[in-house]
Amino acid sequence: MAPTPAARERPRALAHARDLLKRHILIDGHNDLPWAIRVAEDKPGDLDAYDLRRRTKGHTDLPRLRRGGVGGQFWSVYVPADGGPGSGFARTQLEQIELVRRMVARYPRDLALCWSAREIREVFTSGRIASLLGMEGGHVLENSMGTLRAFHDLGARYLTLTHNLTTDWADSATDRARHDGLAPFGREVVREMNRLGMLVDLSHVAPTTMRDALDATEAPVIFSHSSARAVCDVPRNVPDEILRRIPANGGVVMVTFVAGFVSNEAAAVIIPIIAEAQRRLQGVTDIAQRRAVQHELLEGVDVPIPPVSKVADHVEHVVQVAGVEHVGLGGDFDGSVHQTDGLADVSGYPNLFAELVLRGWTDTDLARLAGGNVLRVMREAEAVAARLRRAGRRPSLAAL
Repeated sequence: MAPTPAARERPRALAHARDLLKRHILIDGHNDLPWAIRVAEDKPGDLDAYDLRRRTKGHTDLPRLRRGGVGGQFWSVYVPADGGPGSGFARTQLEQIELVRRMVARYPRDLALCWSAREIREVFTSGRIASLLGMEGGHVLENSMGTLRAFHDLGARYLTLTHNLTTDWADSATDRARHDGLAPFGREVVREMNRLGMLVDLSHVAPTTMRDALDATEAPVIFSHSSARAVCDVPRNVPDEILRRIPANGGVVMVTFVAGFVSNEAAAVIIPIIAEAQRRLQGVTDIAQRRAVQHELLEGVDVPIPPVSKVADHVEHVVQVAGVEHVGLGGDFDGSVHQTDGLADVSGYPNLFAELVLRGWTDTDLARLAGGNVLRVMREAEAVAARLRRAGRRPSLAAL
């Protein structure tokens, strides 16, 4: 059988995509490699054993980052929200930040820690991968504005307001609502993040929390790893009513590659497993015990893996509703077992760009998707912070 016209064109499109990613920076919004290192089965937390110069057991290492054309990465300094009282959220957060800073320092020819949009550009020009820290879940603040400021000083450049559980001040997309969005303290958190220049990340939060954060913020927001709910109807994705508000805010929705958030067929299998894991892991702090529960739930599970074209559908839906200036990518690698065909690890980004080349995307718009949009958001958030400081806004002393 003769190859279809699209199949004949794909090698050309793939070469075009790879060339484009050499010239235009690709910044991914969310990668859970730091937690994968922390819970590695053989030597947990050992950066010598988890050697990124060689192929790892997970989704991420330096050779595959290079093949994928990744020029910038927000490393998620994730801390589970379900550990229960006395879990030491802030302590674990400090440890995760310290782990990433050591990880970046270990590979100075390949990685460099960045604090601003300007530094990202400089690092990309030098041929290294710009590395940024993203905190995932407001529970790590332990209801303290001082903790928020301290984490920012240590390099955190975004905060996902919740993870899978509702906090004392913000409703999660996957837990019982307690505040109808943001509590007053939550609005103060958003305002303080604006003053600091820290990006407000609305992945994982309930639509009501998205609404309240958009009402409260003076700076553009991000969704570091969320897709379009109209394409895959799961709580973790962004509904059109919110997408329609993004242009006025100036933010960016960074489409994720997790199978259960990409296709309804995969979601039908995966979402119940996530819910059961959340129930069974509540209050469990032991890493080995958590791993055993996760392995048990995933054993023998047959997940229908969506094609890369389905991720492109999410990208194009965000563009259709919010505009091409408001879309980006957040793969969530090493944070999920089941990714998308063609995007199984960090080497796969050119496959998505090739798909969009075949759909007629221009280089200008591909560059916006790759990293141009999120760089703009960072610059604008930094400008808002500078304006607020010039206007005399003081550090928030709000408390619950």
